[in-house]
Amino acid sequence: MEDLQRRADTLIEALPYIQQWAGKTIVVKYGGAAMTDPQMQDNVAQDIVLLRYVGINVVVVHGGGQRISEMMKRLGIEPKFAGGLRITDAETMEIAQMVLVGNINPQLVSLLNSAGGQAIGLSGKDANMISTHKKQSSEGDLGFVGEIVSIDTKVIHTLTEAGYIPVISSIGADSDGQSYNINADTVAGELASELSAAKLVILSDVAGLLEDPDDPATLISKLTISEAKALIAGGNVAEGMIPKLESCIQAVAGGVERAHLIDGRIPHSLLMELFTDAGIGTMISVE
Repeated sequence: MEDLQRRADTLIEALPYIQQWAGKTIVVKYGGAAMTDPQMQDNVAQDIVLLRYVGINVVVVHGGGQRISEMMKRLGIEPKFAGGLRITDAETMEIAQMVLVGNINPQLVSLLNSAGGQAIGLSGKDANMISTHKKQSSEGDLGFVGEIVSIDTKVIHTLTEAGYIPVISSIGADSDGQSYNINADTVAGELASELSAAKLVILSDVAGLLEDPDDPATLISKLTISEAKALIAGGNVAEGMIPKLESCIQAVAGGVERAHLIDGRIPHSLLMELFTDAGIGTMISVE
């Protein structure tokens, strides 16, 4: 009986949050170990499907840098980076598109559908959703690395209003149809802004933003935009976390109520963040 009572208490705790988020849009950046470990994949898929069933419009964005590098090495091509960005020549662009659009995206769609959802896979090229141009860098020519020019959200609204879960890979195209690889964190942040999402949630392999990257006890639970910018400017953010934090800053500055960096390795971390009083990870807000 006590166990049943605890379960009932959990549902009661979640009720006001379900009421708060029902009908709103949440963008989830799916990445890290949550994309590769089978049990973590199942946990995240269950969370996303549950969110959809309680009336939340969930939009999933994914990248797949590790998988792209693995495929390149299998094909005898050594990945090259400049300033943290992959140098993407024509052959690398073809591999990136194959991995993101042809492999990872349908896998995630199948995972969500197996969990009881109705997911549909898209790339930024579909319906001219993400228009891009070549990204310029002080590090030199990056090849087919894209910078977002605009995002057309009509197809996403059409799908979410019909009850579907859009799963979007971070490939865009320019006006000539040339494909570009785009940082998935950047796509998630800008898409959240364009959708006027209530939340952006970025799943990663750390507890959130840490004062000491080697000490989980130094988790920073809340940050304002100005505080987050100051941390980046002061060199106090690990290189791999910079694009994620910048994505959160961009989203909140663009009107998203809150952005979160959470640990996707924790079972059902999405539900903990959205439906409990404590929440987890690092939250970025205007103030």
